[in-house]
Amino acid sequence: MGGCALDASYRFGIEEELFLADASTRGTPRRSLKAFHAEVHEQLPKVERELLQAQVEIASPPLTDFAEARAVLSGLRERLAGIGRGHGILVLAAGTQPIARLARQHHTKKDRYEALVLEMQMLGRRNIVCGMHVHVEVPRPEERVDLMNRLLPYMPLLLALSASSPFWQGQETGLAAYRLSVWGEMPRTGLPDLFHDNADYEQFVATMVRSGAITDASYLWWTLRPSIHYPTLELRVADSCTRLEDTLAIAALYRCLVRLMVRRPELHRGQTGNARAITSENLWRAQRDGVHASFLDAGGGDVVPVAAQLEAVMALVAEDADALGCASTLERAREIAAIGTSADRQRAIFAEALARTGTTINGLQDVVDWIATTTGSQIR
Repeated sequence: MGGCALDASYRFGIEEELFLADASTRGTPRRSLKAFHAEVHEQLPKVERELLQAQVEIASPPLTDFAEARAVLSGLRERLAGIGRGHGILVLAAGTQPIARLARQHHTKKDRYEALVLEMQMLGRRNIVCGMHVHVEVPRPEERVDLMNRLLPYMPLLLALSASSPFWQGQETGLAAYRLSVWGEMPRTGLPDLFHDNADYEQFVATMVRSGAITDASYLWWTLRPSIHYPTLELRVADSCTRLEDTLAIAALYRCLVRLMVRRPELHRGQTGNARAITSENLWRAQRDGVHASFLDAGGGDVVPVAAQLEAVMALVAEDADALGCASTLERAREIAAIGTSADRQRAIFAEALARTGTTINGLQDVVDWIATTTGSQIR
C-alpha cells in the first residue's frame, strides 16, 4: 500500500475470541465438543479453533465501514449461538469465563497448540482467556515500529473501555480486567519494548528466531505488534467485549489513533523509559478499575480520570473520525465511560443475585446467562 498517508483508507479487521459454556451448568462443557465444532466448520468454515477446545474465534474481513463490520460480526455471533443451542452450548464474549475451571480444559489438537502447551506447561493450561484484536492497515508498513512506540500511551485507555473479566475460577477478583494477569504469565506479553527503529526491531526478531526462542514474530504476544501476515499494526490489549457496540467503538478509536499518529508525526515522538513506565502503571490502573480508573499524566504528574482522558483523546481524533466516517461508531466510547463496561454489569448482576439468593454459584450463573444473551443479540 502506498501513496499519501491522508489518502489511505486505513482498512481494518476485527477478531473476537469467544468461550463455549455448558448450557446447564454454565461451566466448561463436560461432553465432547467434536460435533459442535464439526457443524461450525461446515456452516461457518472461516470460524477458527483456538488453543482450548472450549474457545472459537470469529473475524471480519478487511473493511472500511463499521456498519459492515457490525453486520458481519453480529451475524457470526448469532449463527454460532444458534448452532450452540442445538448442542447445549452457550457462546460467551468476555475476557474470562466466570465459572470455567482449569482441570476441565482440553487443548485443541493442532501442531501449533500442541507445541505451545508443551513449551508453556502450566502457563498454557491456565490460559483460559479471550481477547479482541484489531488490525489497522497503515500507509507505510515500514513505519509500524515507530507507530507502535508512539501508540503505547493509549493502551491503558483502550483496555479500560474493554474491561470484561472480573471473575476467575468462580471467584470475584476485585479487578475489572483480570485477563491481563493470566495472559501476563506467558512470556513476550504486556507492553512491547521501545525499539529505536524498524531495523532495531527486525534485529530483535532475527535473534529470537535464530536462537530458537520463537518460530516467527507471531509468537510475540504483546498488547500491540506489527502483523507478520498483513501490512497492519495489531491491537491486542483489549478484553473480548460482551457488547458488540463496545467492540466496534474500541476498534474505531484505535483506527482513528493510528491515523492520528500518521497525520501528526510529532505526537509522542521519542518515547522514553520513564514514559513507558508511566504507561505500565496506567495499564495496571485500567486493569484494576476499568473506566473508573485515574491515569498518571507523564507530562507533569497530574492524575486524570478515564472519562477526562477519553474526552481529550476524542478531541484529538475528531478530524480522523470524520475522515474515516466512523464518528457515530466512536461516540459509543463516551457511553461506555458513562454507563460502565461489561465488567461493571457482570459485577452488578452478581451482587443482585447474591443478595437475592445468598449463593455464589447462582450469582455466577446469572452472570454467564447475561453474557450469553448479550453476545448473541444486539442488547446494549
